[in-house]
Amino acid sequence: MEESLKYVFTITISSMLLSFALAFPIINLLYRLKITRRMTVDFTTLIEKRNLKIGVPIMGGLIVVITVLFLNILYNPDRNNNGTLLLLFIFFISALLGGFDDILNIFGRERAKQRPLIRTIRLIKVHRNPFKRIFLALSLPWEAYKRFFYLLGSNPGKGIQAHEKIIIQSIAGLSLGIGLYFFSSRLNPGDLHIPLANIYLNIGILMIPFAWITVVLMTNAVNLADGMDGLAASQLIASYLAFLLIALIKEDYRTVFLISTVVGSLISYLYFNTPPARFQMGDVGSLALGSLLAGVAFVLDEPLMLLIISMPFAITLLSTVIQGIGRRILGRRIFRMAPIHYHFQMKNGWSEEKIVFRFALFNFFTAMLGLWIFFIDIT
Repeated sequence: MEESLKYVFTITISSMLLSFALAFPIINLLYRLKITRRMTVDFTTLIEKRNLKIGVPIMGGLIVVITVLFLNILYNPDRNNNGTLLLLFIFFISALLGGFDDILNIFGRERAKQRPLIRTIRLIKVHRNPFKRIFLALSLPWEAYKRFFYLLGSNPGKGIQAHEKIIIQSIAGLSLGIGLYFFSSRLNPGDLHIPLANIYLNIGILMIPFAWITVVLMTNAVNLADGMDGLAASQLIASYLAFLLIALIKEDYRTVFLISTVVGSLISYLYFNTPPARFQMGDVGSLALGSLLAGVAFVLDEPLMLLIISMPFAITLLSTVIQGIGRRILGRRIFRMAPIHYHFQMKNGWSEEKIVFRFALFNFFTAMLGLWIFFIDIT
């Protein structure tokens, strides 16, 4: 164990130093390219300090993405293993998706508002052009798909819209599921470990859609949590540390190396992201780290632990879905504002720092709870 801990500290400190060194040129580059926060909607009447974030560079998550990819591609002891390459692949394409979204949110054009589904159905019946009617009929499933995400709270903006993000995130999720099910070294790749009960339920090929859905949900949950300085990073550190300990106990040193690089770079990122933030994570970081967190849980055969260890992320996502359903279907807000951390800020008058600190503590508690359950299972 002493050698293992020395190994973890060596990698973590190396990652911290590299990401810290990268931070300064990246901050300067983001300022030079004017990749900074813009205020597209004025929230200052609701949240007073919101305007202080204007002009702060986004895409600060690049220091994490670059550090993790560089160290693992060059130095991960099992870097040529299918499992390691698979995790780095979903991490990379999620970062790429987030990077494009960040840039489009600043320099892109405003996207057109979505047409109501009822209007599309009406046009199919009454449009004069028969070819247009056929086209509208064929596109109806796609319109329904887009409308579904609109009902959940997605609004047209300048960036990549929710229904478009889901397609790329689905590629990441399906890649993970297919890779683990067909190319895993496990004897029973369809086995799903049930925490606390300590039983394995064989779900067979259903492991693929389960991995797909989990990656999509966790990716968006982390993305939604990235709304206050230090919030997503502090929660991610707690979650990754819990899975790091699980990886150490299971002696999965390729995953130990990977998680250690993530934790080290997140600590450096958090140094620059504490109020007043020098930069913000952006989608490039939150989407990449969310998908990787789900991937790590599957590689360690503990995907259901995500619900416990990363419970605050799940609550954040659930609050947004509930708010979207309330607004679009019930015609009323369930929370003062979603995600739920804004509700506490508006309803209870909590400062941003207080919310971040309490959410971080909550995530450290759920991480310890998850580890406690894990230890019960193995003893």
